Amino acid sequence: MARFKKKKASGQQKINTASLPDIIFMLLFFFMVTTVMREVTLIVKIKAPEAAAVQKLEKKSLVSYIYVGVPLKSGIYGTESRIQLNDAFATVNDIQDYIIKEREQRDEADRKFLTTSIKADENTRMGIITDIKQELRKIGAFKINYSSRKIYDLKK
Repeated sequence: MARFKKKKASGQQKINTASLPDIIFMLLFFFMVTTVMREVTLIVKIKAPEAAAVQKLEKKSLVSYIYVGVPLKSGIYGTESRIQLNDAFATVNDIQDYIIKEREQRDEADRKFLTTSIKADENTRMGIITDIKQELRKIGAFKINYSSRKIYDLKK
């Protein structure tokens, strides 16, 4: 009769990788859900002014942003405050067309709730802000928000 030999343990055991694709897809979906895509690339420097009474916007999807500040590439574009609409520099005269396009992209019911947010650098002169407000008034965009950062009182 033949003899059977028992196999001895051959080193380390293998790692079970059957659940590895599940873990990878779980991580992928987590990062897809939690990541916020930036809509506009800023080409102006903005350090928001400080404010004591700050309210958060409720529906950010109904907000059109106008950025005002010194260009990041001040050697090319100068050191005066410039207006940025979407990803390009603009003039005060371009604001009406920009707001009209923003209104047309929204649903008919949401157009009356559209807010224009001015994100201006704290060192921007008030003259350019006044010019922007005048252009917004001409087309009936009366809901204006000024972006700022909250002052934290350290005495409390």
